[in-house]
Amino acid sequence: MAEKKNTSYPKENINILFLENISDVAVKHFQSNGYKNVKKLTGAISEDELVKVIKDVHLIGIRSKTKITSRVLEAAKKLQAIGCFCIGVNQVDLNKAKQNGVAVFNAPYSNTRSVAELVIGASIMLIRKIIDKDKAAHQGAWMKDSTGSHELRGKTIGIIGYGNIGSQVSVLAESLGLKVIFYDVETKLPLGNATDVKSLKALLQQSDIVTLHVPETSLTKNMINKTNLKHFKKGAILLNYARGEVVELPALRKALLDGHLSGAAIDVFPVEPEKNGDTFTTVLQGLPNVLLTPHIGGSTLEAQSNIGEDVSNKLFNYLEKGVSTGSHSIPALSLPPQEGAHRILHIHKNVPGVLSQINTLLSENHINILGQYLKTNDTIGYVVLDIDKHLSKNAMELMRSVKETLKVRMLY
Repeated sequence: MAEKKNTSYPKENINILFLENISDVAVKHFQSNGYKNVKKLTGAISEDELVKVIKDVHLIGIRSKTKITSRVLEAAKKLQAIGCFCIGVNQVDLNKAKQNGVAVFNAPYSNTRSVAELVIGASIMLIRKIIDKDKAAHQGAWMKDSTGSHELRGKTIGIIGYGNIGSQVSVLAESLGLKVIFYDVETKLPLGNATDVKSLKALLQQSDIVTLHVPETSLTKNMINKTNLKHFKKGAILLNYARGEVVELPALRKALLDGHLSGAAIDVFPVEPEKNGDTFTTVLQGLPNVLLTPHIGGSTLEAQSNIGEDVSNKLFNYLEKGVSTGSHSIPALSLPPQEGAHRILHIHKNVPGVLSQINTLLSENHINILGQYLKTNDTIGYVVLDIDKHLSKNAMELMRSVKETLKVRMLY
């Protein structure tokens, strides 16, 4: 049975749009709680299309293909929150979302296991040269040969980026008998017997297998390039299940053709097709012992269900309770419900004096504050006000009149 929510707004007026075939878990979450206008589309849509449809949308859910640009956000006058049903949020203009008071949520942990398992599976396929033997078998050739094939046990795996996924790879790899080393720009606590190394060069020189788990930033773009590829051990393998811009693919192609690297698994690319069935090309096509997959690192039913539940919970709690924990744009606040009160959410530019204005206006109008919460980030402030039900009829208009206001919303 759905939990009863004491919201003052009519739920039938809330429009929710889910794109890119987001899990039905998210759709059912809102429908079971009384939201009728939930629309789900299977693919991404262009910026021009999004500008047209988003003007009446209150919540939008996307994955990695849909771009929420500054232009889209400018058209999204009713938008309260964006749910990124994936690990990253780089497809959203976060600065513009902050300026517009739009909360942005994602699921940084939900597909960790799926990616980590695929990394281990791909490592076994590559180090045993299964890719080539499979291709030969399909073509009718019998390649029963152990040349160049190895066990994982006793080899060294180097993990670049020891975050949620990298550390999970570490645990799985060690359980298979691999020696684990890692490199991260931030100090991270090693799990099990993993060892951190002090430089990228040192990791590359020691590793039989190198796996990437870093975000896409100006610092990580082409971090594996023709210079760094020279530091790899001869015969090493490279896996990229992180971001497409992290590896310089022409340089990787050369390293594979020269025999310096013995194999690679690449799941992400600098330019990827918009939808299933579109033509895809890469300089790595046709190379021996190279596993190419279409950005499916986290594409398991379990992961998509977990992501659907995680992000929809965050969107739901923000919409109905004002809870912003996990947001990349709105300061994090988690607060209990207040009986016998109206709850008003006020998002404003982070400048001195706003809270003083709010309190002065409420005081001058004899409106009693039962609870007040404030959190700020570099751009905006987020105030949650619980005020006496009997004294709050004009409170919303008063809050809108506060200078530097970005958004005002009453929950109940």
